[in-house]
Amino acid sequence: MGLRISFELDDQDLKHFRLIMLHARGAAAMKSPEEIVTTAGRLLDELSAKRSSGFIADRLRKLRLLMQMISDIEWRLPHAEVQRVLNALAYFSEPDDLIPDEIPGVGYLDDAIMIELVTRELEPETSAYEEFCEFREDTPKRTATEVAKVRETLQQRMQMQRETAQESSGAKDISLLD
Repeated sequence: MGLRISFELDDQDLKHFRLIMLHARGAAAMKSPEEIVTTAGRLLDELSAKRSSGFIADRLRKLRLLMQMISDIEWRLPHAEVQRVLNALAYFSEPDDLIPDEIPGVGYLDDAIMIELVTRELEPETSAYEEFCEFREDTPKRTATEVAKVRETLQQRMQMQRETAQESSGAKDISLLD
């Protein structure tokens, strides 16, 4: 028998998470992007080997998608978007976060919440990347020109969606990644 617990993060909670993210970014500023990705990948592999709650396991899959997205040579995510993903990975890689990671059962709950917040914020990027991956799977014999055209179209749409979302919701005021 499972237990469902739900809660809502209000604007004040989101501001608190933003402050924590800023702290993690400061700590990560001393590390190279490769070091951030490597550390996050190592931690992700360790956690994937353990049994995690469904909520945490689902967020770990989303985190893996973010890592694939920034390291995919054919996708070539723009630098500003790569930096946003690195900011998310920096928080995940930081052992001194809101809930200490070594606490059994709940240590990665704050990380999972942050991953959820970040993936919602990066939804235009992840959905465009998933479409790009589908294109590659469905089109095994593709030219470099076709890849470039699809990538450019998807990334333009991604940017327009991001701008529209920011304008309509005022998301810039509570963005975790900017």
